[in-house]
Amino acid sequence: MKGVHFLVAFVFLALAASFAFASDPSPLQDFCVAINDTKDGVFVNGKFCKDPKLATAKDFFFSGLDVARNTSNPLGSVVTPANVAQIPGLNTLGISLARVDYAPYGGLNPPHTHPRATEILTVLEGTLYVGFVTSNPDNRLITKVLNPGDVFVFPVGLIHFQFNVGKAKAVAIAALSSQNPGVITIANAVFGSTPPIRSDVLAKAFQVDKNIVDYLQKQFWYDNN
Repeated sequence: MKGVHFLVAFVFLALAASFAFASDPSPLQDFCVAINDTKDGVFVNGKFCKDPKLATAKDFFFSGLDVARNTSNPLGSVVTPANVAQIPGLNTLGISLARVDYAPYGGLNPPHTHPRATEILTVLEGTLYVGFVTSNPDNRLITKVLNPGDVFVFPVGLIHFQFNVGKAKAVAIAALSSQNPGVITIANAVFGSTPPIRSDVLAKAFQVDKNIVDYLQKQFWYDNN
């Protein structure tokens, strides 16, 4: 009888689990405009939401992706984001944009990852050498030279970069599959963390002399985002 009871219990749990996973595939309301005031808000997906009846066009609007940015910085690039921080109405909608400006030859959006988003990049002006690296154990570099009108995809979580190989400035628009994709710039994270990662750890990880790590940790790691 114990075996029968166990079997019945197992079947019941299996059925319950199947119902538990049968959730709605999309939001149950039109939108969930993010707010900072928690007094009357409801917490949804990392943000509090305002009463939908109080939403206005301003909650879904952002202006400025047509404006060229000043790229006179150590990387020669600037990212102008249009995510949930700039457009509160993006909350729960799973999408965002960014404009990237690159200085003439040498402008670099350095190796980085987006932990929560796949990126699709469209070149508007200039010529970019772009690429990403696959995960272990292959670590295969996949690259392409892009011209105006070309589109390239960077899979979620993989290290990728863009480098201006043209003599003129370059401009690209990136669409990302998250309202808040996040960005981890590899050099900044490894050598510019607060507090610093122990230099002996990094020396062994990169198989270099500790003095090289000490030097790198003393550099100013500019963030173009």
